[in-house]
Amino acid sequence: MPDFNMNDFRLDGKVALVTGASDGIGFAIACAFAKAGAKIAFNARSEEKNQKAVERYKENGVDAKAYVCDVTDEKAVQELVKKVEGDLGTIDILVNNAAIIKRVPMIEMDVEDFRKIIDTDLNAAFICSKAVLPAMIAKGHGKIINICSMMSELGRETVSAYAAAKGGLKMLTRNICSEYGEANIQCNAIGPGYIATQQTAPLRQPQPDGSRHPFDQFIISKTPAARWGTVEDLMGPAVFLASDASNFVNGQVLYVDGGILAYIGKQP
Repeated sequence: MPDFNMNDFRLDGKVALVTGASDGIGFAIACAFAKAGAKIAFNARSEEKNQKAVERYKENGVDAKAYVCDVTDEKAVQELVKKVEGDLGTIDILVNNAAIIKRVPMIEMDVEDFRKIIDTDLNAAFICSKAVLPAMIAKGHGKIINICSMMSELGRETVSAYAAAKGGLKMLTRNICSEYGEANIQCNAIGPGYIATQQTAPLRQPQPDGSRHPFDQFIISKTPAARWGTVEDLMGPAVFLASDASNFVNGQVLYVDGGILAYIGKQP
C-alpha cells in the first residue's frame, strides 16, 4: 500500500507569518494554522489594531505574536522578518494576505490611488516573499501562499487597480514556483470567491422591503453553491497548501469560490 500519513497535514513547530491578519480572511487562516500546530506571527499598521487582534486571537485560543509593519516598505519588512526569526524562529510559511481595494470607475480613479493599490496588493507580496526566501532556501523547505482573487481571472466594473494587482499576483505565484521550486519551496495561491466578511456586509444587507440586496442576488445566482463563502471555507485549503501534504503542488491557484468560475450562469 502507498505510504500515507495524516500527520503530513499538521503544522507542528512551523512558524507562519500572515500579513494583514488582524481580521477577516487573514485572521481565519492564522487561526487554522495555529490549530494545526503552527506558531503565528502577523502584522498590522498600528499598535492599536494589533492589540485588538491579539485579544481576539486569545479569545479563540491562539497565542499570536503581533508586529507593527507597513508591508510596502522593504526595510520595514526586512526588520519584521528579523524580529519574527528572533522571537519564534525561521519563517516556514508566509501568507501574503494584506490587501486594499477601492471601487471606482477607471476614468474617475486618481493615479495615486491606483499606485497605492498595486503597491499594497502586489508589490508587498514581492517584498515579503523576497525577505523570507533566503532563509527558506538555506533551510531547504518553505511555503508561500498568496491570496489572489477571482479578479485574478475576471474583470468587473470599478476594480481596475485591484484586478490588475491580483492578476499580477497570480503570475508572481507562478514565477516564484519557477525560480525556487528546485529549492523545495512551494508557492501557491488561494483565490477566494465572494466571502461573507465585515467588508462585504453592506452588500448583503436586506433592502427596506425585506428583499435581497441586488448584488447579493447577483452573487447567489452566479454561485452553484447558492451562498456566499465563509472564512471557515478557506481554512482547510490554507492548511493543505501550508503543509507537507502539498509538497508536489506548486505554482497553482486554488479557487475557493463555490463554483463561480466553472459556471456560465442560469439561462434567463
